Amino acid sequence: MSAPADIDHLTFEHGALTFSAQAMGEGPVVLCLHGFPDNAGSFRYQLPAIANAGYRVIALTLRGYEPGSLPEDGDYTMETIATDILSVIDSLNEGPVHLVGHDWGAAVAYVVAAAAPERLRSLTAMAVPHAGRFAREGLRIPKQLRLSWYMGFFNLPWISDWVVSRRNYHFIRKLWRDWSPGWHPEPDVLDSVIDTLSQPGVRTAALGYYRAALSLKALRVSAADACYPVPVPTLALTGERDGCIASDVFEQLMVQDDFPEGLTICRISAAGHFLHQEQPEVANQKIIEWLQTIDRREVPPI
Repeated sequence: MSAPADIDHLTFEHGALTFSAQAMGEGPVVLCLHGFPDNAGSFRYQLPAIANAGYRVIALTLRGYEPGSLPEDGDYTMETIATDILSVIDSLNEGPVHLVGHDWGAAVAYVVAAAAPERLRSLTAMAVPHAGRFAREGLRIPKQLRLSWYMGFFNLPWISDWVVSRRNYHFIRKLWRDWSPGWHPEPDVLDSVIDTLSQPGVRTAALGYYRAALSLKALRVSAADACYPVPVPTLALTGERDGCIASDVFEQLMVQDDFPEGLTICRISAAGHFLHQEQPEVANQKIIEWLQTIDRREVPPI
């Protein structure tokens, strides 16, 4: 998948780890976080559109998705990954940013927003609802438990690593088909994702997110702690055909009381889990209008 000629390639450091990023445009910062199984190329349609709207948009490669960001201690808890994101925000030295997350990127973004709301202008979360509520309540919904079968499977070390990679990552290709039924991405998109997962240590790191999320410590979180407030204006986007987290489950777990600064939920038609890639024009319009609405709120009256 070739990158646009005007894309900037950035590097950030957090302790011993280094993180690559793709960036375009000038203006207020919009920081984008990808999910699984994916990479920073997930936002290839968002970078030019958001940049053209007057923003500096940055798609970051998350912890473990490249050899330089593999931690020696194998820590892939959301709380630790959130510290990576806050370090990047500090490195930018641009003040509060707009945060956009898809899938695991959304899960981490909720934690960032809860921990440091003053560092964010807004939050846009795609495909994954409030991470605490999903872990506590989502997997108790029979329909969602069936859809989330792979999460338990990924907690079988070695076996799941082997199954995921065999037959040229047939498992990953099937996930994309199941999660976004009827969508046929360009071949080089999936090839890029497979190339990412094929780097030394990356496949195990990506599965490590699920192993951390279903650890005994994570599962012992109380109901009160799981339903933590996210005090940042939030736009939540779900695809009506999502085969990973059903859109009605997504909407059920996005509770207004959890978002004291406001919550707007939009369901994108004719889209599944990778909604921002499947319906980029619709998703871009929703995101840009949201960013501009938030920025207008912050302009003091004359």
